[in-house]
Parts: sequence; C-alpha cells; structure tokens
Amino acid sequence: MTSPLLDRTFRRLFVAQIAALGGTGLSTIALALLAYDLVGGYAGVVLGTVLAFKMVAYIGIAPIVGGLSHRLPRRPLLIGLDLGRAVSVAGLPFVTEVWQVYLLIFVMNACSAGFTPTFQATISDVLPDEARYTRALSLSRLAYDLENLLSPLLTAAALVVLTYDALFAVNAVAFLTSAVLVFSVRLPAPPTRERERGLWHNVSFGVRVYVKTLRLRGLLALSLAVTCAGAMVIVNTVIYVRDRLGGTDCDTALAFTAAGAGSMARPPAHAGRWRGPDGRPRAWVDSARPASAARGMVRPRRRLIAYPNADRPSV
Repeated sequence: MTSPLLDRTFRRLFVAQIAALGGTGLSTIALALLAYDLVGGYAGVVLGTVLAFKMVAYIGIAPIVGGLSHRLPRRPLLIGLDLGRAVSVAGLPFVTEVWQVYLLIFVMNACSAGFTPTFQATISDVLPDEARYTRALSLSRLAYDLENLLSPLLTAAALVVLTYDALFAVNAVAFLTSAVLVFSVRLPAPPTRERERGLWHNVSFGVRVYVKTLRLRGLLALSLAVTCAGAMVIVNTVIYVRDRLGGTDCDTALAFTAAGAGSMARPPAHAGRWRGPDGRPRAWVDSARPASAARGMVRPRRRLIAYPNADRPSV
C-alpha cells in the first residue's frame, strides 16, 4: 500500500497540522499558567469557563462550516482561519483582565472549529483512494495522540529558559507556519455533492448522520465521559501543582506530561482483546485514553462499539 506521505500535497498539509497541534499544546499549558497568575487559586473557574467557550464555539460553528465546506474556496478559507488563530493567540500575553482571555480564546476556537472540518474534507479530496485516505486518517490520529505526550514535555523544556508568555508567541508562529504550508500547495476543487438542498440541509447533514448511526451514538456517550476526565486534568492540574505542592511552571508542564503519557500507555495493552469472533479488530475504544489516565485502568465490560459495517444510515 502506498503511503499517503508520498503525496506532496498531503505531506505539506500533514506538516501544517503537526505545527498547529504542537503550538496549541504549548498554549494549553501556558493558558493554565496565565490564569493562575491572573486569579490565583480561582484559576480553575477561569479554565472551566474557557473550556465552556471552546465547546460553544465548536458546537455552534463546526456544523455550519462542515455543512458548507464543499461550497467554499478551501485554501483561502484555511489560510484565513490560520491567520485568525495566530492573531488571537498572539494577543494573550497582553491581557490584563479575565474577560479578555475569554474573548481571545473564543475567537481562536471559533477559527479552529472552522478549520478542522474543512481540513478533514480537504484530505478526502487530496487522497481519493480509500486505502490511502484511511492511512492518512490514522496518521492524523497519531499526531493528536503524540501531541498529548510531547507538547507538555517540550513545554517543560522551554520553560527552563522562557516565560510562559513566550509560548503564546511560539504558537502564533506555528499557526503562521501552517498558513504558509497551506498556501504552498494547490488544493483540488471540491467535487459536486448530491446534498444541494439549501442551507439548513447542509448544516444539519452531519448531525443527522451522527444521530442515525448507532455506533456513533455510543462513541458520543464514551466521548462525553472521557471529556469529563480530560477537563479535570486541564482545569485542576495548575492549582494542584502550584498551590498544594508548591511547584513551579516547569513542574506544571511535567504534570501534564505525566497525564499525557498515562493516557497513551494503558489502552494498547487491551488492543489485542478488542476483536470479534471472526478475528477482525473492532473499533476499540481509543477515547478511553484520558479516562485511563485518571482511573489507572479501563476494563471493558460490554460490547459498546459495533462492527464497522453495522447500522449505516441512508440520508
């Protein structure tokens, strides 16, 4: 099977994704440190509100952009969203009030909510072959997983010589790098879709497919549980390390590194068990990783994920 990385366009888009993910990982920890400096022990409240704004941005904007991405010029859209993210994150070192943090984070996540579905739709057009596209999605998933581990580690190393404010500047440069890489490739024109029934039909298309697919509804429930565990780590780590343990900024980053390493270490031990009677691997619960970091162990009890060919809706 030919690697998708041999395709020049996908290779550059993949590097752009890695750059953006790496920068975002640095800013996640820097944001926790910024919140602690602004409000001290109430940093958890600020970070919880930030996560709420993030979810509002994704829930409200991602379906709209996803439903209309096949109608929009993708390269200018991706570049514009990258520039919007760069500007918003570059403003974080200069905030003096909590509301300014909320505003900039909402703008950045609104751009990310538009970027993600557009980027994913672009990959399917760049790699029309299903096997290569599947491998490309696996590489994309791997990049997300490695970001959970490597970004906190790099942040801890950077904080030895830099302040957390400088990490926001690094993130802005990462977004600009992503924009340059997207600009450097020629993206194929999106193919004509069958779903040309108006704005509401296009916006609600993905949601209706999700709701009608049994295995995706199960995945949604699992993701909700995992999100709660991940949110506890993001919101409370900085307070626990700085207030209760008397640690430093570098110690906070190392604590995030430990959480990321734990979330990746446990599930592979179960990977061989998630097979059906015919020996084929099921869609094993990749989303259990943050929960395993919080609980130490995940023991699957029931058949929660259906086989890949089950329950395919017609929309």
